[in-house]
Amino acid sequence: MANVAKKVSWSGRDPRDDEDERAGETTPLLNGTGPGAAGGARQFTPSFLRPGQLSNVDLNEDIRELETELPRPYPNEIPHNEKLLSLKYESLDYDNSENQLFLEEERRINHAAFRTVEIKRWVICAMIGILTGLVACFIDIVVENLAGLKYRVVKDNIDKFTEKGGLSFSLLLWATLNASVVMVGSVIVAFIEPVAAGSGIPQIKCYLNGVKIPHVVRLKTLVIKVCGVILSVVGGLAVGKEGPMIHSGAVIAAGISQGRSTSLKRDFKIFEYFRRDTEKRDFVSAGAAAGVSAAFGAPVGGVLFSLEEGASFWNQFLTWRIFFASMISTFTLNSVLSVYHGNAWDLSSPGLINFGRFDSEKMGYTIQEIPIFIFMGVVGGILGALFNALNYWLTMFRIRYIHRPCLQVIEAMLVAAVTAAVGFVMIYCSRDCQPIQGSSVAYPLQLFCADGEYNSMATAFFNTPEKSVVNLFHDPPGSYNPMTLGMFTLMYFFLACWTYGLTVSAGVFIPSLLIGAAWGRLFGISLSYLTKGSIWADPGKYALMGAAAQLGGIVRMTLSLTVIMMEATGNVTYGFPIMLVLMTAKIVGDYFVEGLYDMHIQLQSVPFLHWEAPVTSHSLTAREVMSTPVTCLRRIERVGTVVDILSDTSSNHNGFPVVESNPNTTQVGLGLPGGCLSRSWLWGLVPPQVFVERANLSLVQRRLKLKDFRDAYPRFPPIQSIHVSQDERECMIDLSEFMNPSPYTVPQEASLPRVFKLFRALGLRHLVVVNNHNEVVGMVTRKDLARYRLGKEGLEELSLAQT
Repeated sequence: MANVAKKVSWSGRDPRDDEDERAGETTPLLNGTGPGAAGGARQFTPSFLRPGQLSNVDLNEDIRELETELPRPYPNEIPHNEKLLSLKYESLDYDNSENQLFLEEERRINHAAFRTVEIKRWVICAMIGILTGLVACFIDIVVENLAGLKYRVVKDNIDKFTEKGGLSFSLLLWATLNASVVMVGSVIVAFIEPVAAGSGIPQIKCYLNGVKIPHVVRLKTLVIKVCGVILSVVGGLAVGKEGPMIHSGAVIAAGISQGRSTSLKRDFKIFEYFRRDTEKRDFVSAGAAAGVSAAFGAPVGGVLFSLEEGASFWNQFLTWRIFFASMISTFTLNSVLSVYHGNAWDLSSPGLINFGRFDSEKMGYTIQEIPIFIFMGVVGGILGALFNALNYWLTMFRIRYIHRPCLQVIEAMLVAAVTAAVGFVMIYCSRDCQPIQGSSVAYPLQLFCADGEYNSMATAFFNTPEKSVVNLFHDPPGSYNPMTLGMFTLMYFFLACWTYGLTVSAGVFIPSLLIGAAWGRLFGISLSYLTKGSIWADPGKYALMGAAAQLGGIVRMTLSLTVIMMEATGNVTYGFPIMLVLMTAKIVGDYFVEGLYDMHIQLQSVPFLHWEAPVTSHSLTAREVMSTPVTCLRRIERVGTVVDILSDTSSNHNGFPVVESNPNTTQVGLGLPGGCLSRSWLWGLVPPQVFVERANLSLVQRRLKLKDFRDAYPRFPPIQSIHVSQDERECMIDLSEFMNPSPYTVPQEASLPRVFKLFRALGLRHLVVVNNHNEVVGMVTRKDLARYRLGKEGLEELSLAQT
C-alpha cells in the first residue's frame, strides 16, 4: 500500500484554478479524471497509513502549486485498490458551534425575527421549486426540438437512400451526428467541470451525508450539467435526462439559500443567516426532492427519495418544507409545458416523463399473478446485479487507463458512434413490420416494409429513451415481435452498462426502465402464448413490472421508487405488485453486489457513513479507533503558535481542543477539555488587525461578529496568504468567545457502535476522546469510523492514503 497513485478527481481541478480553495479539496471523481488530476505514483510514509494519524486536510498548498507548474506526463496506468479510504475528502460540520458569538446572536433574535427567518425558509423553498421546474422545462423543450431535428434529418436520409441504395451513407450520417453532439457534451464536462459527469446522485448523496465534494453545488456545475445532459440525450446515448435533475435541483437550492454566487461574484446578503453547513444541507435536501418531482411528476416520490436515498439527517419540520418545494416544482413544470404544448388551462404535463394512464379495468391483476410478479423481481435483481458487476469492472478499467480528458472524450464519441451503428444495423436486419397506427410512432421508418407499415425495431432505437419507454408500456398487443424485444433488450443492456460512467452528464433511470420494459413486455407476450391469450396477460402491464424490477435491481430503491412509479402511472392499483417487485429485486440484488450508487461511492474511497456501524464492531473501542496525537490550544494563546499550527503541513487537524492546562502538543492526556475550536474559526482570527487589536484591549476599535465569519463561508483564505511579523507573533489572542465551550466528548472505553451512533446522529466533524481523568487523549473523525466496514470475511479495516 505504500505505492499509491494519485487518482482521478471529482473536481478534477488544479489547485491553481481556485486560489481561494485549499489544495486538500482535489478529490476523486466517479467518472474519470480532469485536467491536472493524474499525477505520477506517489510514495507515502507509513505515518499516512497509520490508523492513529488524524488526516482531514492537506495544507501544503504552496508546495503543490509549485509542483503543478511543472509538466507531468500522464501515466499509462493508475494502480487502484478499492480497499482504500481517501484522505483528500473533508467533512462538513452539521453541529453548530455554540460559542459566545453564536449564542449572543441567537439571544438577540426576538419572536418577530424568528418568524421572519421561518418565512425566509418557505420563500427559499418556493424559489427552489420554481427555478428547478424552469430548468426542467428548458431541458425538455431543447431536447425535444434538437432530437426531433436530428431524427427528421436522419429519417429523410434513410428514406431517400432506401429507394436509391447506399444506406451506408445514412449509417455514417447518423453515427457522425451522434458522435459530434456527444463530443461537445463530453468536452465541456471533461475540461471545464468534471464533477458534472454522471447523474450527480452519488455526489449529492455524499454531500448530504456530510462529505465535502468540491464544486458539487456551484453555478458553473449547474450550467455544465444542463448543457451536458441535453447534448447526451440528443447525441443518442443510452441515457436519460431525469437523473441529473436531482443534481440540478440541489445546486439551485445551495445557491439560493446562500444568497450569493462565487462564480458570478455576487453577494446579495439577503439570506446570510443560512450560511452554515446545517441550514445549507436542509435546503439541498429540498432541491434534490424538487428535482425528482420535476423529473417524474411525483412530489411525494421526491420527498421519499430525498429521505430514503439522499438525506442522512431528517426532521419533521423539514418534511413539510421539502414537500412544498416538490409541489411547486411540479406545478411550475406543468404550467410552463402546458402553455408550450398549447393547452394553457390543461395541466397535463406534470413531469419530464409521464408513463401515461394505465386503465385498471383493462389491465387489472389477479391473485394468481402475485407469484409471477415476485419471479419478475428475482429476474430484475439478477439482471441488476449483473449490470452493476459489469459496470464495476468497467469503472476500474476507466480509473486505471482512461484518465486523460482527451481519452475520456474519445471514449464518449466512440460509445455514441457504436450506439448509432448498433441501432442502425438492428433496424436494417429487422423484418418486424407493423401497420402505422395513428401518431403513436414519432419517427416511423419504413425501410423495406410495405407501404403503410413501419419497422418496429425503429420504435425502440430511433427515438428518445423516454418515448421508447412509453411506447413499450402502451402500444397494443402485437406491436412488437418477440425476437425484436429480445435482441433490443440484449443490445441495450450492454450499451447502457457501457455508457454509465462516461464523462458526460447523464442518468441511469430511464435506460434501466427501458431495458426492464423491453424484457417485461417480452415476458408478457410469452405468458400470453402459454395461456392462449388470457386477458390478464397484457404485455403493457408486464412491461411496467419489468421496468420496476430492472431499475430496482440496479439502484436498490424501494419505498421512493414504488411511489414514483405509482405517481408516474397515475394508478394506485399497481402499488402492491410494484412494491413486491422492488423488494424482491433489492433482496436478490443485495445478495450478489451493492447498488450502483453505493458501489461507485465505495470505488472512489469516499468516507461515507451508513446508518449503523458494522454489526461485528462491538469489540472495538474509541481508544483503538481514535486519532492521536491531538494538537491542543490554550484559552490565551500566542499568535505565533496559532500561525505555526495552521502552517504546519504535518498537522492535519481540523479541530483543536482548547484545554485548561498548558499541554505539550506532541503528547496527550495532559489537559482538561475546556472547549473546541475548528480550523475555520482560527482562520478568521489570524489577520493582523484582529489579533493586534485584541492583544491590547485599549486599542480595540470593533468587536468581531458572527457575520465576519459568515462572509468568508465556505472558503477561507489559505494561511500562506497571511503574513505575520515577528512582533505580531508575540501577541496573545483570547480564544474564549470563539471556541465551542461544550464539545461532545466520549470516554476512551466506549464501543465503536456507540461512538458511531453519537457521531452519525449528531452530524459531528470531531468527537473528543477523554480518559478516566477527563483528559484529552484523542479525537474521532469521520475517516476513523468509515475505515471499518463489513467485508465478505467479517470486519475489515481500510488503509488510509492520499489518493
